[in-house]
Amino acid sequence: MYTAKGKLDTNILLKQYSPLVRRLAHQMIARLPANVELDDLVQVGMIGLTDALSRFDAAHGVQFETFATQRIRGAMLDELRGGDWLSRGTRRQQREIEEAMHKAEQKLGRSASESEIAAAMGVSLSEYQDALTKVRGTQLVYLEDIGGGEDGDDYLDRHVADHANNPTALLQDARMRSALVEAIKALPEREAYVMSMYYEHDMNLKEIAAVLKVTESRVCQLHSQAIARLRVKLREH
Repeated sequence: MYTAKGKLDTNILLKQYSPLVRRLAHQMIARLPANVELDDLVQVGMIGLTDALSRFDAAHGVQFETFATQRIRGAMLDELRGGDWLSRGTRRQQREIEEAMHKAEQKLGRSASESEIAAAMGVSLSEYQDALTKVRGTQLVYLEDIGGGEDGDDYLDRHVADHANNPTALLQDARMRSALVEAIKALPEREAYVMSMYYEHDMNLKEIAAVLKVTESRVCQLHSQAIARLRVKLREH
């Protein structure tokens, strides 16, 4: 990884750590609206990786991958904050889906089907599925769930950022973890498969689509719907 002059070979390191950039981009884009392009995140992430290579100092006792991950993720978040990529309408749709799902399931006493959720929202099945695609599965726990603010809060901090104060730390709590496991078990079979393949086996949407023999868009819809079901269940704990 060093040049003939004894310096770090940036080109070799960029190639070596580019899979890290793609992995972080895939993790992040799963929590973002459909209009955010994966390639855009990867491109910005590579800039973050280059910055990490220029700034890294092993004398500080931090592993390069840990340092690079922070720089890459930070570059992606900065880019997203700088763009007009999320409408308030999309946030509102997320809440509407969850509220309709809760209403339908309270009435039926079981998991509601897509058509039943659509009916509770007062829209057609195709309109509901379009909404699922647009919201693109979001994070399980938001600050608003534990007393945070409304639309004025930073969406990225609530949905994407990964730091010590992120509310996903709640999932480390034994009660929350137990509730999550039970909620996943109660998911409709196909949605449970999607969650397992995505989170346990680290498969991307294209790979899951190939296994289920459906389109990537359909996998995105199933993922969004599964996340909405889990959020509805977790609010009860």
